[in-house]
Amino acid sequence: MKSGVVRPDPAQEFYTPERCYILELSNSADDEALSIARARVEPGVTTAFHKVVETAERYVILAGEGLVDLEGQDPEAVGVGDVVLIPPGAEQRITNTGDIDLVFLALCTPRFRQERYIATD
Repeated sequence: MKSGVVRPDPAQEFYTPERCYILELSNSADDEALSIARARVEPGVTTAFHKVVETAERYVILAGEGLVDLEGQDPEAVGVGDVVLIPPGAEQRITNTGDIDLVFLALCTPRFRQERYIATD
């Protein structure tokens, strides 16, 4: 990993088939150990069921409220400050149950790579 400051461009946010918006904050071959993305889910939207193999994820809820569905567990309400732990390969989705955008950081170890993403919906 190289030292320095990364300044993501908010204009680079993109909409995914998973039904959420993603802004990559840090995802580089120069830092294979970790990637950080900001995810944004609009009110009333449920993301598509999916899993990321060989990659652990953590969602850090920054704004809004939701309901997270994790494989093998009952759905659970989440809000600002909560951290959702997602083991590698666990099927998952999240619903925005509030009136404002549900915004969270997705921290992936090792870094997120598209070829490890599997849509299961």
